[in-house]
Order: sequence, then C-alpha cells, then structure tokens
Amino acid sequence: MANTASRNQMGRTVEVPISLFESMRGRYFIGYADGLSLNAGSSAWARLYNPRLSGVNLFVDTWSVTDLSVSPFRAQFWFNADPPGNATESDLVTPSNLAFRPTPVPHAELQKASAVYGEPDGGVLAFARWGIPCTTLVGEEGGKLIIPPGSSFMIYVSLTNFSSPEGSARISFNWWEEVT
Repeated sequence: MANTASRNQMGRTVEVPISLFESMRGRYFIGYADGLSLNAGSSAWARLYNPRLSGVNLFVDTWSVTDLSVSPFRAQFWFNADPPGNATESDLVTPSNLAFRPTPVPHAELQKASAVYGEPDGGVLAFARWGIPCTTLVGEEGGKLIIPPGSSFMIYVSLTNFSSPEGSARISFNWWEEVT
C-alpha cells in the first residue's frame, strides 16, 4: 500500500516551449514579405523594425529565406542598418493565436523593398548564409535576437551568379513582443 501512495504523490512537470507560451499570451506573431524581386544587379530585403516609441522588445524566434530563382543566393543579416531603396510595409502579418478577441496587433513593422541598388549603410552585419537555387534557409533563434525600440533586424538577399536572370525571394519572421 505504501508503494501505491508514493506513486500517487509524485508531482508532474510540464515543459511548454517559449513560442507556445507567448502564443497563449497573444504576443506571438508570424509575418512574411512575398514577391521580392531581384536580379544580378539588384537586391531585396525585409526587416523587422521596432518603432522607437513601441514600448516593447521584439524577440526573434525564427526566420526563413526562400529563393525562387535559378541562381545561388546570399542572405546577409543586419542589425540597425539603413537599407537602400524605399520601404513598404508588408500586410502579411498575423498573430499565431486567433482565439483572442480583439485580435492582437503587433507593435513591430515588417518592412520590405525589391530591386534595390546599393548596400545597407551603418549597423552591424551579424552573419551571412549562402543558399542554392530554389531552397529555403531557416534559422531557429529561440528569442535570443532581441530588438529594442528604435532598432531593426534585416535580411538582405542578393543573387551570387551575375549571369542569371531575375529571381524572387520570400522572407519570413516569427517573433514575440514583451513590454519593456
């Protein structure tokens, strides 16, 4: 009988991934920039921009870059750089938890630009990745890339085969937001 009682008194521990935890709180968002055009002479980019007065920190969970061309490509990852070209805001952003009413709205802006000339200015080139044609690069950061108000995290994509025709790319981000 003592053996049965000991088993019934054992506690349970449940581990919840941080992405699920933040989604349950209505603070996890998914967004992407689609149809980014580039060619041998131009590039494209997308970035998570955290407005200066947002009052939140952004925690980047995952990112991906999909190449839709016949050329190898390079993806550069920049913090706080001024990108070339004119940015537009992607409307392809959604909270991951659709059970909330009203639906949560992110403070972050997912900005993008296609067919830009020149390189990013200032900021820090944190790392770069190379990909083969028609592949997707994926990074799982788990929230370790933290973007405070007034800062940004940008993925800048260029083709590496200068004789290739035009191509296109998709860039996505998953992140959560926490009040500062």
